[in-house]
Amino acid sequence: MTDHKNNAIKYAKEHQPSFLATLSQFVSIPSISTNPENKNDMLKAANWLVEHMGKIGLENAKVMPTKGHPVVYADWMHAPGKPTVLVYGHYDVQPVDPIELWNTGPFEAKIDGDYMHGRGTSDMKGQVMATLNAIESIMQSGHFPVNLKFCYEGEEEIGSPSMAEWLEENKQLLAADLCLNPDAGMLSKETPTLTKGLRGLAYFELKVTGPDHDLHSGMAGGIIHNPAQALAELISKMHDEDGKITLPGFYDPVYTISPEEHEEFAQLPHDEAFFKEYAGVDHLWGEKEFIAAERLGGRPTLEINGIIGGFTGEGQKTVLPAWAMAKISCRLVPDQDPEQVHRQMKDFLSQHAPKTIRWELKKLSGSPASVVRQGQPGLQAMANALETEWGKQPVYPREGGSIPIVGYFQKIVGVGSVLTGFGLPDDNLHAPNEHLHLPTWSRGTRALIHFFFNL
Repeated sequence: MTDHKNNAIKYAKEHQPSFLATLSQFVSIPSISTNPENKNDMLKAANWLVEHMGKIGLENAKVMPTKGHPVVYADWMHAPGKPTVLVYGHYDVQPVDPIELWNTGPFEAKIDGDYMHGRGTSDMKGQVMATLNAIESIMQSGHFPVNLKFCYEGEEEIGSPSMAEWLEENKQLLAADLCLNPDAGMLSKETPTLTKGLRGLAYFELKVTGPDHDLHSGMAGGIIHNPAQALAELISKMHDEDGKITLPGFYDPVYTISPEEHEEFAQLPHDEAFFKEYAGVDHLWGEKEFIAAERLGGRPTLEINGIIGGFTGEGQKTVLPAWAMAKISCRLVPDQDPEQVHRQMKDFLSQHAPKTIRWELKKLSGSPASVVRQGQPGLQAMANALETEWGKQPVYPREGGSIPIVGYFQKIVGVGSVLTGFGLPDDNLHAPNEHLHLPTWSRGTRALIHFFFNL
């Protein structure tokens, strides 16, 4: 076993150039799940994965349809009596806007020193390839030590709207002992990380309508309630002056952070100075009674993700818009229900929206928070793997982001997730100039080799 593992580590180190070339190919496919015009690119990315997985020795690789973008499935089931690992990932990426802020083409996968730049390099095509590179290295060095199944989805960046139904239909196919999910990340280059909790998500689109057409602001200003102004007024009321969210009943199910949990948050390596530097701001904002790490990982939020209405081009146009729209997301903590938050948002609008406008609220996606249980299968195997590669024990933060599939796997398939990953906080996820730190990525590949043997 030791010789097999050592040979796999050697293979991984020797094949870094080919691993980089393969990742570049994957990143070059503009698989933007939210854009209808990229539907063919989504299928291209799925087929690319099927072909690559077949090349490295996985079996039954195929594209499986959903009501939205397809799932890529594969397996390798030739280790009788050994655990079965369900490997998760997603091949879709975020839009690239604003394109003018990119220093390179978003899908050129350009290498500059220790970094590869491009959309999806970190979130999460780089993490998908780190896993497949580890598997290839082991397979090329001997018999694989455990059984494998794969679920690579194409809707994670839009809230996985088709996945619950697809999982219900295929839960027997995906039956496993544990799920490996490398879609989390590391707190820093030298801080191996195992995520023990994720916030949930409720995502809305709020449209405010006034007149039945755009009006001349000189002819209608002062007698018509401007929908853009009314939207701004509504949004401004969603927080109080202390940063508290004002939706009725929003905090009722929110659990209290215990003194022990407070100490855990306080011991994480990121202080307020780090977050200021990360965000490029002089001051932080939020609930004053909680430290930054608690506000990020242990408290719910309401954020305005985008606003549009009226004339937004260069120059000027004196128009009173007929409508205005905002995208709003709430990050949720355990015990909050996305459907309940939807009702709370509607109650808030019913109470605060003036009679001078009409409003329409659409719930675009929702998923609950999830928590990794102590003693969960595979957790210690990954902790030991990270310690072997980094020379120190991992930290166990609760992450501020959301991965809907984790809750779905727990509820529908009955399998818990080992949450790790090798992206870094400053990788510009979801923003221009996304990049991947290649030395960390390579160490991650080797850590995953240790993980599979540890099982």
